[in-house]
Amino acid sequence: MTKPDLTKPDLTTPTEEILLDCERRELAERSIACHMRELIKLIGEDPNREGLRKTPERFEKAFKFLTSGYHQNIDHVLSATFSVCYDEMVIVKDIEFFSLCEHHVLPFFGKAHVAYLPSKKVLGLSKVARLVNMFARRLQIQERMTSQIAHAIEEKIAPQGVGDIIEARHVCMQMRGMEKQHRQAVTSAMLGCFRHNKQTRDEFLAPVKSEGS
Repeated sequence: MTKPDLTKPDLTTPTEEILLDCERRELAERSIACHMRELIKLIGEDPNREGLRKTPERFEKAFKFLTSGYHQNIDHVLSATFSVCYDEMVIVKDIEFFSLCEHHVLPFFGKAHVAYLPSKKVLGLSKVARLVNMFARRLQIQERMTSQIAHAIEEKIAPQGVGDIIEARHVCMQMRGMEKQHRQAVTSAMLGCFRHNKQTRDEFLAPVKSEGS
């Protein structure tokens, strides 16, 4: 029985599959740094200039960190939950975050304030900050990020309600377009009793407003 010649392409494999495999290999070989090097050329710079020689690799390392939230999930980040008989509000204020606007891939940054009213479980306090960072380290818009944080907590521990507020400054607005240097965008998400009960909502808003005044 003759052995197949592995050096020759398998003619029984559809041509489209062969082409797709070649495209996948080509894409895998082109790293973020390779694309960044091409981008530097396109704007008229020399990627081999001393100051730029290692910029593509530095950019790739930084960009992977700033988008590392894609490689995290809610179950891992909110792994520390505790069954506790506690039904008073939990508020974690002034969580600093840095994110990238998905429209211009420019930074927006600020603070998140997160609160929930437990039912049967509470979260480890540090996990709330990690959840904010998980969603921030993606290509984002502020409105979506605000909603994602609240719904993730609701999904994980089924509290009586969740509220979060994000205050952020957007570099895309400060450096281009309107060029307004001191403008902030404020977004909020209110679920459960935070949406339906004014007293609960005010209890959350009072310390957040006092911080900003």
